Amino acid sequence: MTSTALWSFRPWAIAMMAGAMGLSIVAVFGVVWFQLSDDARDTFTLFQRITLLAFFGTVLYLLYRMATVRVTAYEDSLQVRNVFRTYKFEWSDVKGLRFRSGDPWLQLFDAEGNRFGVLAVQASEGARAGKAAKELATVARSHGAGQTETP
Repeated sequence: MTSTALWSFRPWAIAMMAGAMGLSIVAVFGVVWFQLSDDARDTFTLFQRITLLAFFGTVLYLLYRMATVRVTAYEDSLQVRNVFRTYKFEWSDVKGLRFRSGDPWLQLFDAEGNRFGVLAVQASEGARAGKAAKELATVARSHGAGQTETP
């Protein structure tokens, strides 16, 4: 079981964008659907209706995942939730963090030399992301992570 979070960061820009896009999609296609005449709606087969719902459900789910990216530091580990996958790193496996000018998001390097993008800390957040990268680097060092680099 994971302990209480010591530090966490979620981006605002991507959450607002994903929320606005999700609401827009629901509103636009809802209005279009209900503006169709009953005869026009009746031309859609059950399979076509299910396909449309599956498509919109998938788009809304991806927007939800984008809106909920985050990075959370715990006493024993670091958890990174990206759009498609959530990663958990023991502090001893975190060998470096890098967020240089021009990088789209924070980079995490693990003990095996793999590089992972931490999408929660992204350049579109500006100074807020730079501050978050520095705070996470401080937390990482204090919990035994390897060398960390921030701007």
